[in-house]
Amino acid sequence: MTNSDIIEKLRDDAHYYGDFGKQYLSNSDISVLLKNPLALGQKREMNPAFLVGGYFHTAILEPDKLKNYKVIECTTRNTKKYKEISGGEMCLLQHEVDKIEVLIDKVIKNDVCKGLIQPSEYEYEKPGIINIEGTWWKGKADIINHDDKLIVDLKTTSDLDGFRWSAGKYNYDSQAYIYQKIFGYDMIFIAVDKNTHQIGIFDCSPQFLERGREKVMKAIEAYDLFYNDENFEPRNHFINETL
Repeated sequence: MTNSDIIEKLRDDAHYYGDFGKQYLSNSDISVLLKNPLALGQKREMNPAFLVGGYFHTAILEPDKLKNYKVIECTTRNTKKYKEISGGEMCLLQHEVDKIEVLIDKVIKNDVCKGLIQPSEYEYEKPGIINIEGTWWKGKADIINHDDKLIVDLKTTSDLDGFRWSAGKYNYDSQAYIYQKIFGYDMIFIAVDKNTHQIGIFDCSPQFLERGREKVMKAIEAYDLFYNDENFEPRNHFINETL
């Protein structure tokens, strides 16, 4: 397949997150490769925070897909009603959706955010691939803003003041490094505080990107060791540090 054929196929979430897409590493694999490489590829359990973030993205970028979310009118996920309706599936609660709608409204009505998210020339949910040091990576950008030549990523946070810390903890630095390599534009993050509804717009410093590059290089090193080195025995692996 040509790169354009691959990218076109990755537009479909079923392929991006399915077996076809799993032949490529992604930023979501960084944490696993750095902490426990043997867990690579294991299914991650859905949690409410991921579900809320997904709904937020979908409502702004692909509202036609909101029908894929099941919303239940319950106070908690421990009620009998929730368990009966959900059928074991992780579902959104109505009060969670109500709170997300407030965040969406804040972003859409902010002139600066609107200009970044809806410029005259843009692409939403744009997939891409790139080879870094002999290893193939994929990414799917929230927004490619061709007017300003920016990659725009949407985030929700429970503490906007701590977003700088969260950006390191959740590997937004490596995400920025990978995405800038794939799409060729600078990257910015639009973060909305779920509690205060304050909006933050964060660009990426050279130091932030360098930290991301270092994570990617370490992840590639771990991947090559655990999955490409025929002479490596995982049972003999240990971490050696000086305290």
